[in-house]
Amino acid sequence: MIANTLARYFAVRFVSTAIAVFAGIFLLIVFVDYIELLRRTSSLPSVSAITVAQTSLFRVPQLLERLMPFCVLIGAMSCYLTLSRKLELVVARAAGVSAWQFITPALISALVLGAMATTLYNPLSASLQERAKQMEAEMFSGGGAGLQDAAGFWISQATSEGQAIINAANSQAQGIRLNGLTIFRFEPNGQFKERIEARDASLEPGRWQLRGVRRYTLGGAPVIQDTVFLSTNLTPAQVRNSVSTPETVSFWQLPEYIRSSESSGFATAGYRLQYQKLISRPFLLAAMVLLAAAVSLRFFRFGGVQKMVLSGVGSGFLLYVLSKVTEDLSKADLMHPVAAAWLPVCVGGLAGFLALLYQEDG
Repeated sequence: MIANTLARYFAVRFVSTAIAVFAGIFLLIVFVDYIELLRRTSSLPSVSAITVAQTSLFRVPQLLERLMPFCVLIGAMSCYLTLSRKLELVVARAAGVSAWQFITPALISALVLGAMATTLYNPLSASLQERAKQMEAEMFSGGGAGLQDAAGFWISQATSEGQAIINAANSQAQGIRLNGLTIFRFEPNGQFKERIEARDASLEPGRWQLRGVRRYTLGGAPVIQDTVFLSTNLTPAQVRNSVSTPETVSFWQLPEYIRSSESSGFATAGYRLQYQKLISRPFLLAAMVLLAAAVSLRFFRFGGVQKMVLSGVGSGFLLYVLSKVTEDLSKADLMHPVAAAWLPVCVGGLAGFLALLYQEDG
């Protein structure tokens, strides 16, 4: 009964600390993003501060998803350092509870948090990111220049009517809807035909539907039209491969995206890597708990707390560098996505496990 009570206590302390760190970083990033977005919309009187704040709230969750392992690392270190400072770990050890017994609740909690982050938080952040893109496009729709400030992306298509090069500031629904377009059209013989600027476009079977169009031709006056249809031979899978990133695809949609990209002949390394990273996320969070425990279980009276904190942060940073290196190697087809996603997990987990073995069991 005592062991179960202690396990629940340690689990609650770890989860509450990790959530507090996550919430603190979330508020900080929202505040910074809100100020930046407010600066960009300062010349748009029709955009209210509430709309800007809501857009920032929708943009941040996906960014914070990448920082989730660091939130768990910092939360676990803070939890164990606080327990050590209050001598609660000393009392637990005196009662016959080993370090492995009061680390196990945090490991189980990290696995549960990671599973929830993969199955619930990731689809929510992807949906909010799409909503943020839509709101941002609506904010800048009144002044096309605002959208054109972004570098955007390029799509090229060739039909019987000639070649068309499409530049869009951003996309929604994984490329099905584009905003802030500039299209350069050429005749079948390669001669320049016209330049089209459009507020937005939607991909329909066999054509693009352009809205808010202004057409420019050589030697002619600009022509303004509400709607223009541009024929295309692109499929949604082809457009998605050009404009979307694996991070913006929900965990539940990734298998379908991988199958459709493979059937279309596109590279799927990025999508496969993202899928494996999401599957391995619970174990990555557990590895972060092991790293945090390895550097924060030392008694306060022994001193060296600053070195322990710095070593923990340094270990997390090195693990992040390793994950970025393996990610780049996987996207370049130099490493299998499974190895690239699970190697940082194995390295972090084994490093923390061996350090704890050395400290606790000699």
